Amino acid sequence: MVAVARMMNATLVVPQLDKRSFWRDSSVFSDLFDEDHFITTLQGDVRIIKELPKELEIVPRARKHFTSWSSLNYYEEMTRLWKDYKVIHVAKSDSRLANNNLPVDIQRLRCRALYYALRFSPPIENLGKKLVERLRSRGGRYIALHLRYEKDMLSFTGCTYGLTDVEAEELRIMRENVNHWKMKKINSTEQRQGGFCPLTPKEVGIFLRALGYPPSTLIYIAAGEIYGGSNHISELRSHFSNLIFKEMVATPEELKLFMEHASQTAALDYIISVESDVFISSYSGNMARSVEGHRRFLGHRKTITPDRKGLVEIFNKIERGELKEGSLLSSIITQMHRNRQGAPRKREGSLPGMKGRGRLRTEESFYANPYPECICSSKTHS
Repeated sequence: MVAVARMMNATLVVPQLDKRSFWRDSSVFSDLFDEDHFITTLQGDVRIIKELPKELEIVPRARKHFTSWSSLNYYEEMTRLWKDYKVIHVAKSDSRLANNNLPVDIQRLRCRALYYALRFSPPIENLGKKLVERLRSRGGRYIALHLRYEKDMLSFTGCTYGLTDVEAEELRIMRENVNHWKMKKINSTEQRQGGFCPLTPKEVGIFLRALGYPPSTLIYIAAGEIYGGSNHISELRSHFSNLIFKEMVATPEELKLFMEHASQTAALDYIISVESDVFISSYSGNMARSVEGHRRFLGHRKTITPDRKGLVEIFNKIERGELKEGSLLSSIITQMHRNRQGAPRKREGSLPGMKGRGRLRTEESFYANPYPECICSSKTHS
């Protein structure tokens, strides 16, 4: 929205955050981010104000859902709204800007907003840094595992593999009752085969062992409450006993300020994930993409992106007894992920055969890989 405001020559009002999602988080922008730093860092690019001036609160406003993945031309056309309105209320702001084919100065502005202007609020920033130091004192190096095996994600994606019938039914009922989730009937098997499901804790364990990580590896679990609790996490813990949750490195008093606010505890996970030696996500959601892009910007820090579709075929073979854990499995999975570890590469375009606006949806996210526009190239990286 910073970039959109620049393209439309608009003043940006500090955004209001969604409070109606599954997590029901009452946090406002300044709870999460250093608001003054955000405004002053971008003052040479976009005028940003904390709230709408009183005289503009009563004027007619355009309520606009901007089209997803739109270009500069689209937003130049949208400036016609200023003829009739002084205020444009953007009801949804995610994925409203194209990944590719934007002017370089706009792309770099997005990176200034992401990696310089957006700084977490002092309480979050300070605790996040302390937790990183405490993790380092336990073993020096650690993996941050974004284990997206949470109730809302499993319900939204319709992924029930490895769950009991009771758990699967609970997720189905939840999906029925969330009005803004459009997909109600989902074939769980097809979802998993297509690579659209988060890896289960058990699958993550097989994956990490195949990549050669020893049982003593320190793994920080960057996640909300794992669905099924210890029943499911035990399948990972049985092979990697050194699992660390934020409650194990922070005191109850330190966490008390954040515990009723999922977005603020996620911010702590974000800091710990960006600073980790290795970042791995079981699902490619917004958080995972943001962390991946931030780590690329900071020097292409090792970020392993599981090939979920390819892995499911392997896990099915293991289940059928056609493949066993060992050197062969390790060789297959290591080779499969040789080029999925965050090394410098240009952002991928749309999938072949896609037409119309659908092809834009399949482009690699700018936020997952801001290379080359925002990252200086060396001869070895070109």
